[in-house]
Amino acid sequence: MTRKVSSGAPWEAVVGYSRAVAAGDHVWVTGCTSIVDGEVVHEGDMEAQTAQAIRNVESALAQLGAALTDVVRTRLFVLDISRWEEVGRAHGAAFGDVMPATSLLQISALIDPRMLVEVEAVAYKPGVGAEVSQ
Repeated sequence: MTRKVSSGAPWEAVVGYSRAVAAGDHVWVTGCTSIVDGEVVHEGDMEAQTAQAIRNVESALAQLGAALTDVVRTRLFVLDISRWEEVGRAHGAAFGDVMPATSLLQISALIDPRMLVEVEAVAYKPGVGAEVSQ
């Protein structure tokens, strides 16, 4: 069984992806950025953008019955690796007790030039991919 959720972002249909997919005991969350209601927020503030991206990860997980405490892996893609501490502080605030495996990678661009960081995650929660009975 596979369960999927959408963020409603306009580019999901164009690219053909889901915000998150639960299958078996895992949830894979697509890279999240600092978007609220379809708009980029916290322009220029990498730490705030990271925190918002993680809140977006959290929202996707919650829709599938998982939480940040279930995250076992994160990847953070940044435009300027020299600002790693800003990203690290936001990641640490969200995952300090969870301590998932992680990578911090510099990339050349994101889909919108106002975006400074993208966060993706993998969570482990037994049975999360099973169909929910109503």
